Amino acid sequence: MENHYDVAVIGAGVVGNAIARELSKYAVSVAVLEKELDVAMGTSSRNSGVIHSGIHYKPGTLRARLNVEGNALMAGLCQDLKVKIDYIGKLTVAQDEEEVKSLYALKDQGEANGVPGLEILDPGAMEKIQPNVGGIRALHSPSTGIICPYSLTIALAENARANGCRFYLGHEVTSIQKTGDRFDIRAGNKSFSARVLINSTGLYSDHVARMLGIGDYRIYPCRGEYLILDKRLKGILNVLVYPAPHHGKAGLGIHLTNTVSGNILIGPSNEYREDPEDYACTADIMAQLRREGHVLLPELKTTDFIRSFSGLRAKQTPPEIGGFKDFVIESREDVKGLINLIGIESPGLTSSPAIALMVRDMVERLLPLVPKKEFNGTRPGMTGHFYELSDEEKADLVAKDPDYGEVVCRCEQITKKRSWTPSRTPWAQGPSTASNTGPGP
Repeated sequence: MENHYDVAVIGAGVVGNAIARELSKYAVSVAVLEKELDVAMGTSSRNSGVIHSGIHYKPGTLRARLNVEGNALMAGLCQDLKVKIDYIGKLTVAQDEEEVKSLYALKDQGEANGVPGLEILDPGAMEKIQPNVGGIRALHSPSTGIICPYSLTIALAENARANGCRFYLGHEVTSIQKTGDRFDIRAGNKSFSARVLINSTGLYSDHVARMLGIGDYRIYPCRGEYLILDKRLKGILNVLVYPAPHHGKAGLGIHLTNTVSGNILIGPSNEYREDPEDYACTADIMAQLRREGHVLLPELKTTDFIRSFSGLRAKQTPPEIGGFKDFVIESREDVKGLINLIGIESPGLTSSPAIALMVRDMVERLLPLVPKKEFNGTRPGMTGHFYELSDEEKADLVAKDPDYGEVVCRCEQITKKRSWTPSRTPWAQGPSTASNTGPGP
């Protein structure tokens, strides 16, 4: 068998790629197996793009610890990878006195988790941060941020590939067997062998675990739908605006979220589905999102809503229970060499760099990890987009490369030359290579 690796990572979402990049710092061979034809095609491109502060999860849980650690790591990671990130803060808004009590409980929980700068605001202070916001009190969390989730996922993958990881896109894993101290894997039309196997398949993580006889887990897909607001509203939302939490809900409630691209999102809803790829958008939910968006920001108009999309959470809790269950990140003793990541829903995006460090430590207990002197953790290019530059900066780039002056998308002001230059060599094995664009909203 020619495809022998030290480590095989199944799943090229944000967590799988963060793990691959972390392992690319060491002298081990790493393969990433992905059933889709590109990275970030599932949950990693279908979410709010929020860098959470860490207020929402019970102290002492993996979710809480990895959220806060990941938040702290994200700024430096994005600087190295040339990914735009903006810590704009968040208001969690209460509409009545009962919800105000939940804000104080949330503040206490966040402070126990080590979240900095939390403060309960009255309507006057709320108005200074976000004009026209509805509600009688709000919890302000200044360390909440926004990011393009698929840009981060792609950047992690490209940097991992630049440092030696091999990517096999369009290679769905169909069977896994443990033979001695190695895993024999069938993916696409190829056979692979690995000493360590990392299951980072999100909505399919229970399915992959069952391939190795582990029936401990079940994933319940939970769909969240979003509405996208027109860019002409850019600037009316200074911070993220969330409702006060309610016990037992499958998500954090419908909220208003800025994006780094200049749009505003309303959502997500939460609805359990049987199909882990049921990305439908429905008329009833669209109407609900409009109503609840008006509650949080009353000045919204019907003409402000331009598009919709949906994503699915990998929940471990069934619909009759709802709420959240802690992440499962385990190195199995009964299947030596298997590292399982189960139920990595929100705040999985925020937690991804911290999860990568945790998994690296697990791998190190299974394999020797010797640092590579030649590791380069930075990505060439600039952060952000050409259209965000000053006229002088644009002119300088056009003088260096005329493709910067050719606009290929007038609405989004995208030029033929992207904001950064990908590798000249094909970086993925399989029928496609990862793009540097990602899906649009």
